[in-house]
Amino acid sequence: MKALDRLVRQAQVKGRIPALSAAVHRADRPLWSLAVGAEPEAAFRIGSVTKTFTAVLVMRARDDGLLDLDDPIGRHLDVPAHGDLTIRRLLSHTSGIQREPHGDVWDTLVAPDAERLVADLERVERVLPPARRYHYSNLGVALLGLTVARLRGGTWGEVLADEILGPLGLAGTSVAQPVTATTGYLVDAYSDAARPEPPVDFGAVGPAAQLWSTAADMARWAAFLADPAAVDPAGAVLRPATIDEMSWPVTTTDQGLWAVGFGLGLILVPRGDRVVHVGHDGAMPGFLAGVYGRPRALTGQPGPAGFGAAVLGASGTALETVELPHQLLTAAADGDPAEIEPWTPGEPAPERYRSVLGRWWGEGFEHVFSWHDGALRARGAGDPAGRPSATFRPSSDNPDILRTVSGREVGELLRLTRDADGRVVRMHWATYRFTRDQQTFEGQSFTV
Repeated sequence: MKALDRLVRQAQVKGRIPALSAAVHRADRPLWSLAVGAEPEAAFRIGSVTKTFTAVLVMRARDDGLLDLDDPIGRHLDVPAHGDLTIRRLLSHTSGIQREPHGDVWDTLVAPDAERLVADLERVERVLPPARRYHYSNLGVALLGLTVARLRGGTWGEVLADEILGPLGLAGTSVAQPVTATTGYLVDAYSDAARPEPPVDFGAVGPAAQLWSTAADMARWAAFLADPAAVDPAGAVLRPATIDEMSWPVTTTDQGLWAVGFGLGLILVPRGDRVVHVGHDGAMPGFLAGVYGRPRALTGQPGPAGFGAAVLGASGTALETVELPHQLLTAAADGDPAEIEPWTPGEPAPERYRSVLGRWWGEGFEHVFSWHDGALRARGAGDPAGRPSATFRPSSDNPDILRTVSGREVGELLRLTRDADGRVVRMHWATYRFTRDQQTFEGQSFTV
């Protein structure tokens, strides 16, 4: 698309970026990509985008029963201090542990090995109480990487290759610097001079920032984080429900602004009317990266499936790099929207639930219950069009008791009460009474 080409070229000029590579992945379209100042297959440092891979490895271990998110890290890693910090808090950057390993890593550019990183925990500060607020920590994610490696019996890089890179076909992503590596630069603020930055091996902090990758690989990865069923339909890497769990906001990164949230290893960026981009930014000396996908489930509209964008730049200061993936997603969705699938008739509601359908009142508000796509659903009569319905699933032992599996009151029960003829005449949802007419909490009907 010419509009996407233009966005990339504008960002490269405005940001004065020596090399810039961008790609958009969609399940319904061929890969779009453009590189300026680099070959299309060139590899860039992706910095903290690496954290999303470590987060997926942690969640895979959780799903396999190797750990619980509320386990203290000391249960799985022999540490001399801070062993009470939980995996959940480390994943969401709410543990309160200091940002970097002990020492001036960014001054010396020498990262500790695993033995030194763990031993130095005795000298590491807990700068905030756990759960107090968001505080970004490379050290915390490094500990998670060491934990996964220990649980799986290999190095973090080996586990990454076996469990993610191989299954998803991310052949352009690597721990070590590849032969296709681009040089990263610091572009002078007051001239057009660009000075090369030194390559940095992040050692035991690698699970937080080590990886190299291509724009095409990262666009596919972004699409996976947004819509895993479209990229990994067999669920070989992670169940969609687990990605959804990772995408739920745990905290906001700025108390006064609420413009960015953080889940379990994923950054959440609201982009307007029920549109949220999930992914991560990354920085290393001479490099910036932005890798984000757009989940369809949050838009309330049939957007593109498997939709992700990645922008990798060889400048450590050009913030245009990290804003560009959001612009590309918006432009691609608006300029080339997904095909409109025709509506087709479906199966009617089962006889047991037909008397549930229609309008009900609860807490003084009107709700509409309906049957779509093989499930009972409910939404407020005044809900905006984009807000998803609540969805119910019958209990295996009593079909008149249903569990809310998505939407409002998720997890709560819906209980049906029938009259002598078997018609549903009253319901209780999350214990609140629902009736066919508007009633007070004492059961008095409102009549005009």
